[in-house]
Amino acid sequence: MPQLTYLEAIRQGIWEEMERDPAVFCLGEDIGIYGGAFKVTDGFIDRFGPERVIDTPIGESAIVGAAFGASLTGMRPVASSSFMDFIGCAFNQIVTWLPKRTIAGRPRAAGHPADPAAAMSTGAHFHSQNPEMWFVHAPGLKVVCPASAYDAKGLIKAAIRDNNPVIFFEHKYLYRRIKEEVPEEDYIVPLGKARIVVKDAI
Repeated sequence: MPQLTYLEAIRQGIWEEMERDPAVFCLGEDIGIYGGAFKVTDGFIDRFGPERVIDTPIGESAIVGAAFGASLTGMRPVASSSFMDFIGCAFNQIVTWLPKRTIAGRPRAAGHPADPAAAMSTGAHFHSQNPEMWFVHAPGLKVVCPASAYDAKGLIKAAIRDNNPVIFFEHKYLYRRIKEEVPEEDYIVPLGKARIVVKDAI
């Protein structure tokens, strides 16, 4: 099995889902021509084109609102902002609108905001926050925070396939700091099912 970094695993997972399902598309800040703030979507626009890799203005509420609207038509948007610190700008859309379709039992479609997360000593005031818990307590939302490359790929694929809104927080400190073997064949890590990891005592 090839070894992938955490970032490469996420990138590969999204790429494979876009290859597998034409309803999957990405939208967000600098994800197209620039390839994303951390290069997660580098090369995507060349492979999938500007209709499926959409560069948006800097406006989280508009990004999530557009993703929500697209999901109502059966599309599977992967909406991204460059830093999760600004996810509060889309708080109303994420907490009030996205999950309510699930709770009300109406026809469901996917909407998956993905945001780089993690406090970093060099990230300055607006790039070092961890507001995940705002969303963990919101009824109807699924929140994913992978800690390994294997889980990152399997969980992003599961999130995209899920018919409910999923927030996928990418730990930017881990992007290039961890690497592990990741299967080449298709796999997912199921959402909501714990995997207990036991480390040997030192």
